[in-house]
This record gives sequence, structure tokens and C-alpha cells, in this order.
Amino acid sequence: MKMHQQVKPGKWSLWAALLLLVGGGLTACRENAINDLSPADSPVYITNYDRTVNFSQYKTFSLPDSVVIESNDSYAMAQTDISSRFVTNIANGLTAKGFRRVTKGDSADLGVAVIRVNNQYTGIASNPYSYYSSYWGGGLGGYGGYGYSPYYPSYYTYQVTDQYWEVQIVDLKNRPITTGTQPQLNVIYDATIRGTDITDQQAVDTAVTAIFNQSPYLKATE
Repeated sequence: MKMHQQVKPGKWSLWAALLLLVGGGLTACRENAINDLSPADSPVYITNYDRTVNFSQYKTFSLPDSVVIESNDSYAMAQTDISSRFVTNIANGLTAKGFRRVTKGDSADLGVAVIRVNNQYTGIASNPYSYYSSYWGGGLGGYGGYGYSPYYPSYYTYQVTDQYWEVQIVDLKNRPITTGTQPQLNVIYDATIRGTDITDQQAVDTAVTAIFNQSPYLKATE
């Protein structure tokens, strides 16, 4: 599958947004570099789609009322005010593009999932400065006998949290016919919303509008 990816930051240029995400080294020199940003300035919208697909061949879509909560390798369903707003806005956006939503259990050309990713990773790393406590030795009391003897553990643990929203569309119309095994469905569209977490309905509206604006190919008619 050939995917074409488009990245659009909220109100920044592309390079500025990328520096915000991966330029951790720069913040060491200026820790408060992003303190003056409003929540509207920081989101990054990444859309990705299969360029071999003609979306006009699809007419209907199925979208559950609940969102998928992905936490590492576990999955659950949830329904909150924010998630319901996401579902409603995605459904309205696809309807405006010419697709028709079907009721649960009915056959559909497209399967749509709204996903809340909330992954946490824990690791162990070595501390390169752990030798300080005994480096000089000889009973000198740490740094040259001045009574300063810091302790640095040889290893420490760390935890990384990765949270974002994602919208995926899979091809149900052309899914493979299999017997006894679950078919592998092709993801033909993916939108990821990263940056400042979405905590209110206005932020949901802004995000969904942005991903549809940069996905003009996503329509049921030519």
C-alpha cells in the first residue's frame, strides 16, 4: 500500500512544529520556549492515505458511538462527552463529503474508528555519573576532601507517556473473503492529532475541521 502523508500544524509552519516535537535538545538552553503558546498554537495534524484508492467507489460507512481506548497492548471501549463529540463531528464530516452512515450491524463500504491512544512505557537506563561517589577514592571525602560526597545510583527507571487521538478508515467493501480466520483489513486513511491534549469540545471541533480540510480527496463523488 502506497501511503501519502500530509502534516499540518495548527498555526505554525511545518518546520516550527517539527522542532517543537523533536527539538528536546533546544529546550535545554531555553526551558520556557513554549510557555507563551496557546493550546490552539500547538496541535499537529498528520493525515495519511492510500494513493491507489479512489474514494468515490465507497458510499457508506459504519462508525460506532464509542471510541477505542488503546493502552499499550490492551483495548477497551469508552464514551465520554469529548469522545462523543469526536464521533459526531467525524460522522458529520464524512456525511458532508457524500458518504452515508449506516446503523450498527448493517453492511458498509467503510469502517471508521476513533481511537484514543494512551500508551505508557517504562525502562531502565544506566547513570553515566554514578562513578562520582568513588572516583577520587583514598578517603578524600568526595571532591578533594571538601565534605561533598554526592550519591548517584548506577541505574534508574523512567516512564514515557504517549497520548494522542487517531481516526482510521478501513476498506470493508473489498475485504478478503476467508473461512475460519479473521480477515486482514486494509487501512486506507489515517489521521493523527498530536500536541496539546484535547480537553474541551471546541478543541474537538477545531481538530476535526483541520483534518478534513487537509483531506480533499476523502469524498464519495468525483
